[in-house]
This record gives sequence, structure tokens and C-alpha cells, in this order.
Amino acid sequence: MSGMKFDIAMTDELLATTRAVRKRLDLSRPVPREIINECLELAIQAPTGGNTQGWRWVIVEDADKKKQLADLYRETAKDYLPAAAKQAEKRGDPQDARVFTSAMYLAEHMEEVPVHVIPCVMRPPEGIPAQSPGLYGSIFPAVWSFQLALRARGLGSTLTSLHLRKEKEAAALLGIPGDVMQVALLPVAYTLGTDFKRAKRAPLDQIVHWNQW
Repeated sequence: MSGMKFDIAMTDELLATTRAVRKRLDLSRPVPREIINECLELAIQAPTGGNTQGWRWVIVEDADKKKQLADLYRETAKDYLPAAAKQAEKRGDPQDARVFTSAMYLAEHMEEVPVHVIPCVMRPPEGIPAQSPGLYGSIFPAVWSFQLALRARGLGSTLTSLHLRKEKEAAALLGIPGDVMQVALLPVAYTLGTDFKRAKRAPLDQIVHWNQW
């Protein structure tokens, strides 16, 4: 029996053009729960360290809770993002400058995004560092799978982490128990158009080392 044959061109396009979407999130179009659940069903097929499957997902649709999350996000973004944008301009890096400018736009409109998705992971037992690679390696593959699944369905997202500086306040707002650690906040919406392009990246010969550095 022959193996499954993937459409390589389409798969490559999905992988290469799943962008961090901010300004092109459609703030006016609702996102059905069925779509979020469909993408999460795919996301949790991702591997986890020791097959722990310690992921947890908090989905926020409530307007008041989104507003409070957005306020927490803006508290930590208000100084960092403008300063980072200025530094990018000084370096003469237009791509980074655009990223930080669009990040400021997102911060201003965060509560208008239809759905906030907060991926979480169960905190490790005492004695195991909370920042261990295995812990994050057990949730971020699923996060990326979720983002790819969104892109394939005409939706976009971006992985943000600024609200984590206010993790305790967000946990209190959403009733997240103490043994669960938030790792990001993904604003999710349909996108304005689907014509995303590949990003500018360094050539492989500058970043890849074979057999030794």
C-alpha cells in the first residue's frame, strides 16, 4: 500500500506564509467556537515531553474579560513597544520597525479582537525549573500547530507574551488555578485577505553549521 502523498507545494506555502498577523486581523467578523475547537483538536496532536499532554487552553470571548486582559497587556506594552520601535528605526531596520508599529496597533485594539486564546501548561513538580526546555517544548509545538490550522482556514493570530508580566492578575480574572502556567496570549480573528508572503530571513549559509560551528 502506497503512503499518503501530501501536496508539497500547498504544505510549503502554509508553513512559509503563516505570519504574525496584527493589523490585518478582521475586528468585525465573529469567530465561531466550532472553528476554534477544530483547530485545537489538530493542535493537541502535537508531541509533548514524556507524553505528559499537560496543555490547557483558556478561550476568552467575553467582552468585559477581553477588555481587562487588553488593559493588562497595555500596561506592560506602553513603555516597551514605543522604545523598541525607536531602536529599530535607529538601527535602520525597516522590517523590525514595522513589526513594533503593528504591535502597538494591536495593543490599542486588543479588546476588539473576537477571540483571545491563552495556551497554558501544568506547572512542573517542585524541584523542576519552571523555565525548563522540556516544559515549553510540551506546549509550543501545539501552539504552532494551532496557528497553522487557523491559517489554513482563513484566520490569523500572533503569539504575544507581554501580558505574562501580569500573569497573576490575568489568572485571578479568568479563574486559572495556581498549578497552571500561562505561556502566551494569541489574539485570533479572520484575516483581511489571505495573500501573506514569505518574510525576509538570513540565508542558510549564515546561520547553519554542519558537523561543527
